[in-house]
Amino acid sequence: MEALTITQDQIYFSEFENPIWPLLAQVSRPSRYGGCEVRPGLRGLAPGDITVCLAFPDVYEIGMSYYGFQVLSPFLNSLPGVAADRAYCPWPDMERLMAEKSIPLASIERSMPLAEFDVLGFTLQHELSYTNVLTMLSLSQIPLAADERGDAHPIVTAGGPGAFVPGPMSKFIDLFCVGEGEETFSEMLETLRETRGMKRGPRLAACAKIRGVYSPAFTPKGARVERRFAASFDGSYTPSSMIIPSVSTVHDRAAVEVFRGCTRGCRFCQAGMTSRPVRERSPESVIDSVREIVRSTGWEEVGLLSLASCDYSGIERVVEALTPALLKEGVTLGLPSLRMDGFSVGLAARLRKVRRGGLTFAPEAGTQRLRDVINKGIDEASIAACLNDAFSMGWERVKLYFMMGLPTETEDDLRGIVDLARSALKTARQNGKKRASVAVSVAGFVPKAHTPFQWERQSGIDELKEKGRFLKSLAGTSKALTLAYHEPEQTFLEGVLARGDERLSGVIEKAWRLGARFDAWTETFDLPRWKEAFDALGVDPASYTRERGEDEPLPWECVDAGVSREFLLSERAASRAARTTPDCRAGCLGCGVNCGKGGLIK
Repeated sequence: MEALTITQDQIYFSEFENPIWPLLAQVSRPSRYGGCEVRPGLRGLAPGDITVCLAFPDVYEIGMSYYGFQVLSPFLNSLPGVAADRAYCPWPDMERLMAEKSIPLASIERSMPLAEFDVLGFTLQHELSYTNVLTMLSLSQIPLAADERGDAHPIVTAGGPGAFVPGPMSKFIDLFCVGEGEETFSEMLETLRETRGMKRGPRLAACAKIRGVYSPAFTPKGARVERRFAASFDGSYTPSSMIIPSVSTVHDRAAVEVFRGCTRGCRFCQAGMTSRPVRERSPESVIDSVREIVRSTGWEEVGLLSLASCDYSGIERVVEALTPALLKEGVTLGLPSLRMDGFSVGLAARLRKVRRGGLTFAPEAGTQRLRDVINKGIDEASIAACLNDAFSMGWERVKLYFMMGLPTETEDDLRGIVDLARSALKTARQNGKKRASVAVSVAGFVPKAHTPFQWERQSGIDELKEKGRFLKSLAGTSKALTLAYHEPEQTFLEGVLARGDERLSGVIEKAWRLGARFDAWTETFDLPRWKEAFDALGVDPASYTRERGEDEPLPWECVDAGVSREFLLSERAASRAARTTPDCRAGCLGCGVNCGKGGLIK
């Protein structure tokens, strides 16, 4: 591979003065706001351009780890007459200073106030970021409520997983893009260009007719908006480089997406249901992309992204082709969260040449019975063989992800989590790894919309705390085996918002006005604010975490995610019998997506 050469004109510090720069000495992490990045320069705005600001409702170092913006930003800028920029949510200390001094939130690249853009595009990656959307709108001096905006205000759009359950944010968003942004966004922008000069209402109504667009105001009641997706991944837009931030980010690496979708059918996984069918990139395309991105960015790690990279049919070919060159350049090849049944000895050996540190696996449940309930598709023998392969190949650190509060879970299932971790540690010792460590991370189960578990009850805060304390007591205090569990209060709120309706819009706004910010961050999350908001609006949060009747109308059924209600119900019934469903690559299961090719489109 060619060595990276960065020229002075690639180190891009905004030529447009950002009004927040004089405040940088007064806030934590001022580097979040500097705008210094290695990226292409900007072309000037031309008459008739439609301007788009991609808005990520979290801090810069989180947003820059989101691969979607690394695709959407250059993709939109490649479209004729489109000028795209980005913005991120300021931390509360910067928010206070901006509000005090009436400084509007501006974009990263052009330092252009968000209120001056034609379109704002929020990504709703996580329910606990919803209050940050209001922060960004407020700092931009844009009315929070969609029905209070006039013709001069931007059209506020949203996509990502949150668009599949639009109710909670329906008061604030003009248009939801359901599915893959490359498919829907370009068509929406063209419609907005064609309707420029018209009143806001007719423009939104015109966009609401686009397949994959849901408008709280203009989509007819009872209508279902169909998810959009690219039929061919190899034929879709792929960036040849990435924006390199000047600060360390959460996922500080280059990334190449190898496929979208999943055929495994884990019953808890919303992404696995809403991203069907699988669409793969050819190995040659992936290899070329990795080589180009390494050459153009200089990152020391490249992640091969997908829901389960070991399921990629070209993974052996890609690893074999890339390993020698990556090893020579000192570049690590990363496969996030390997599947325990897809981990081959040959792949482990090749990865070991470039992979440093530990390995991450997600058994999800501690017993075979419960893994069958959730259709995880791995058995005890596969788990044991995988762990033995990992430690025998030289790894000394393993991280295991589990959930607690799963449907039908018993105390024995919880004990199984610690038993499995101890078994992993024993396997390491048997392979001579005296310094080996096993880290266990346990998250509270959240029933997600558009999955077979969308009707299930969610465990309450006290229940999850009790389960977490029980696991901690079993794990003990050994340095070799550590166990941590996610905050039950945050899990509870996530569960409320994940299956919410329009009533929650008022609760979100009230909580925000009470000071709720960055609810996904432990240091800023405050459940009492939310309790006060629920009480003030007369909304019972427990009504959202209860079990739903199978004949009960669900507030997110305005969205057609592709998988049929009948299939989800049949999978729920199978879960209660602890009956597994095979991978749909082995044959069509009739889920409703109608890909016609065993779940896979190449």
